[in-house]
Amino acid sequence: MSTTLIEVRPAKAADAAAVAATHDEAWRSAYQGIIPGAELEKLINRRGPQWWDSAIRKGSRVSVLVFGDKVAGYANYGRNRARSLHFEGEIYELYLRPEFQGLGFGRRLFTAARRDLMQSGLKSMVIWALSDNDPATEFYRALGGRMVARSSEKFGPKSLDKVAFAWTN
Repeated sequence: MSTTLIEVRPAKAADAAAVAATHDEAWRSAYQGIIPGAELEKLINRRGPQWWDSAIRKGSRVSVLVFGDKVAGYANYGRNRARSLHFEGEIYELYLRPEFQGLGFGRRLFTAARRDLMQSGLKSMVIWALSDNDPATEFYRALGGRMVARSSEKFGPKSLDKVAFAWTN
C-alpha cells in the first residue's frame, strides 16, 4: 500500500506549464457548449505557459493543488475587482482537471485560497461563475456562498449571464 501526498501550495514559475495544461483541460470540460468554440479556443490559448510564468513571477496569487507529483488544480485570487460589490477579496479562478473533480479537492483548494485571503486582511470575498455552469454554481452554493449579484459577459457574439457568490466572516 502506498500513500499519495496531496498539498496546496503557492505556484512556482516551474509550475507554469502544468497550470496552463490544467487551465486548458478544465476550461474545455467546463465550457464546451457554453462558450462559443472559437471564443473558447482564444481564451484557452491566451493562457499558455508564458502567460502563467509571467503572472507567477509578477507576484499574482496563484495556488496549486498537487496530487503526488501532478498539478491537479489551481486557484488565482486577490483583491475584489468589482468596486460595486462591497467585498474585499475575490477568487478569480478555481479549476481542477476533470479527473480530479468530485473528490473534495475543489473544496480543499477553495479553503486554502480563502484562508490566504483572510490572513491578508481580506475578510469577505466573492467569486463569479457563469450561470450556465451548473457544476460551479452548485459547488459554490454547497460551500455556503450566497448569490449577491448578476451580470453578463460577451464571448464573441454571445452574451452569457454570470452570478457572484459571496462569503463573509
